[in-house]
Amino acid sequence: MGPAWLQRHPFAVEAHFDRSVVLTYSFSAETLRPLLPECLELDTFEERHAFVAAAAVQTRRLRPKGWPRWLGRDFLLMGYRIFVRYRTISGRRLRGLYILRSETDRKSMALLGNLFTRYRYVRSEVHLRAAGARTVVRCEVTGLTVEVVGSDEEERLPLPPGSPFRDWEEARRFAGPMPFTFSVEPGSDQVVIIEGMRENWSPRPVRVIEHRVPFLDTLAGSPVLASAFTTEDVSYWWKKGRIERWRR
Repeated sequence: MGPAWLQRHPFAVEAHFDRSVVLTYSFSAETLRPLLPECLELDTFEERHAFVAAAAVQTRRLRPKGWPRWLGRDFLLMGYRIFVRYRTISGRRLRGLYILRSETDRKSMALLGNLFTRYRYVRSEVHLRAAGARTVVRCEVTGLTVEVVGSDEEERLPLPPGSPFRDWEEARRFAGPMPFTFSVEPGSDQVVIIEGMRENWSPRPVRVIEHRVPFLDTLAGSPVLASAFTTEDVSYWWKKGRIERWRR
């Protein structure tokens, strides 16, 4: 872990997302609320469903913004995030994510990620394989297995059994990524706000063939798969972190 003054996303970062898979799981609000810092509130659906996204992203040429593309590095990133809201000191209500854990297939990314952010990176043998409409995410060590398949008639795909959403349009509100990511410095009232910018972001519903996500077993409650989306060929960048003193 880096010193606190460095773990504030101190510079803008850009990358290209070749393909991403996002599975969103529904929890009761009471289950997830204790996991959040006091300054954040759950972003709920119908006031009782709260959500955790498990997202795998094949990232290419990740680098500080403005650096030549050849200096970028390729990584597989896997993240587990709670959908949240934050009220700024000016009164704006921002939608975003609070990160519980991040995994990557490269040791260098884990080291640098923990040096410059509070995203809780760990090195993992996680891999993403894509062939046509089929995408598989797997980690032999942990038992993580996700397999999804796209469809030409994606809007006619049924939502996963037990999903709280009535249609894919409602589900897209919790497909991620959200405009903002938040972290809080322990023992202080300093909130780090990172804004993400993207191009060509068009989540497509997919059918889930298999999903075993062991990290979710570490959380209380009984998660229900609510939706699954993929995206391809997305340019993405994160602004330098902005620091705000939370007003109680």
